Amino acid sequence: MAKFALTHIGGPTAFFKLGGWTFLTDPTFDPPREYPSPAGTLVKTTGPAVELADLPGVDVVLLSHDEHADNLDNSGRQLVESGPYPVFGTPEAAGRIPTITGLSPWQETTLQAAGKQDLTITAVPARHGPEGCEPVTGTVTGFVLSGADLPTVYVSGDNASVGVVGAIADRFAPVDVAVLFTGAARAGIFDNAPLTLTAEAAAEAAAKLRTPAVVPVHAEGWMHFSEGHGELRKEFEVKGLGDQLRIPIPGQELVL
Repeated sequence: MAKFALTHIGGPTAFFKLGGWTFLTDPTFDPPREYPSPAGTLVKTTGPAVELADLPGVDVVLLSHDEHADNLDNSGRQLVESGPYPVFGTPEAAGRIPTITGLSPWQETTLQAAGKQDLTITAVPARHGPEGCEPVTGTVTGFVLSGADLPTVYVSGDNASVGVVGAIADRFAPVDVAVLFTGAARAGIFDNAPLTLTAEAAAEAAAKLRTPAVVPVHAEGWMHFSEGHGELRKEFEVKGLGDQLRIPIPGQELVL
């Protein structure tokens, strides 16, 4: 089976290679700064480990959602809006940014190009907080990438629900690699409920997906991330899944 190689850039942003294709998730390349909004100020504490100009060619951008700066900051938005690469996201995001191709949950699209393997992208559900959060936090999406003789890769996007992961597992498990957006993001809304996976929920999600490799992102670099790699290591060890956790070093390629 082909290899999967990922470079974590920071926050939710990762660059990975699969089947000859190169993918970029939720682009955030701004330096540290604050992002005021009506819902509160988001504070970015670290810049990207790799600058966009230093990445080898990007083929496709996978965007969980466009409404929050910690998933699409100013430089990321400029990249997406300028349209140099195909960008897949939610139909709602496509309605706001014309360069985005919107995919509804369970909708598929296939990538084909000379010299690359055919690869199917399936949009999968995600929920950015507790049940009923969508009017406040917006609609988000995850993605499953699959193809003949390729690892099946799940990119969760900003999902906080283990139940949602269970529905994805029902269709795709076992998943070879799960890129989970963790960090238990909290913004003071919904009684300060987590808006992304907690460490405990990430371990439960890994068990449902029956995956041998969990690569956590979205666990550092922003002040509203309430949990980090220490909590992840602890929870995965408690559940007997410690060998499945692959924490990437920002800027260094992780090959699975």
